Amino acid sequence: MLEMSREEFEELVAEALDRIPPELTALMDNVAIFVEDDPDPAGPELLGLYEGIPLTERGDWYAGVLPDRITIYRNPTLRICETYEHVVEEVEITVVHEVAHHFGIDDERLHELGYG
Repeated sequence: MLEMSREEFEELVAEALDRIPPELTALMDNVAIFVEDDPDPAGPELLGLYEGIPLTERGDWYAGVLPDRITIYRNPTLRICETYEHVVEEVEITVVHEVAHHFGIDDERLHELGYG
């Protein structure tokens, strides 16, 4: 497995978020981004996870709720990557994928766009 500190990985996630166009990040609402080492061991080996209510499903009733949560997982990403450059690429794909879920874009469409 490729070695990378938590801090270095978090910086890659921050850089990937910075590359999202400002017009889109301005529309992100009530969402928090986290980095964790591993997903729930009882579940699948995920690189990232979006938990929340997509913007497209929020209505007048949406108020007083906890923020949506996007989690990017360090160890699964490092396990599938062989080089630093591959980690950078995979983190960017994963960040965009999970942010897209916040905007209501489903997995099928993300695969079509190359963010699967």
